[in-house]
Amino acid sequence: MVHVGNAHKPVLSLLINNMTREMRGMSESEQFNKGLKLRREVLGAEYVDGSLAKADDFMMAFQRITTEWCWGYTWSREGLDKKTRSMLNLAMLTALSKPVELKLHVKGALANGVSVEEIKEILLHATVYSGIPAGLDAFKAAHEVLIAEGAIPPK
Repeated sequence: MVHVGNAHKPVLSLLINNMTREMRGMSESEQFNKGLKLRREVLGAEYVDGSLAKADDFMMAFQRITTEWCWGYTWSREGLDKKTRSMLNLAMLTALSKPVELKLHVKGALANGVSVEEIKEILLHATVYSGIPAGLDAFKAAHEVLIAEGAIPPK
């Protein structure tokens, strides 16, 4: 809980209210289109368009919130460049032990100018704070992508 004046509000509620206030000046379709452009740049048009094409009505709700809020709102802010955001994502996804999502973001990190050496250092740093099992999963996932993308040679 976050203390605001005399009232207590959940953090998520505050976040949503702040995001909603900032997004009021932009229509939903503008926010979606802004996010879609950036999402395609980072993750690749083939992946993004495939995800949208496969989405039924149920999954489209998730595609919409991801594209509008994650990409159209957060990723498009001016406070951090795409390379820094990619680096943060690699660390967070390692800490959360999300190797499937990490694979996608390793590819995006390469597209955003993160070097193989930087990826290795990010994963090592995150491993120290999030544990060896999470780090191992992250290293395996990243290694697979780095080989597939030709960033490192297979052994």
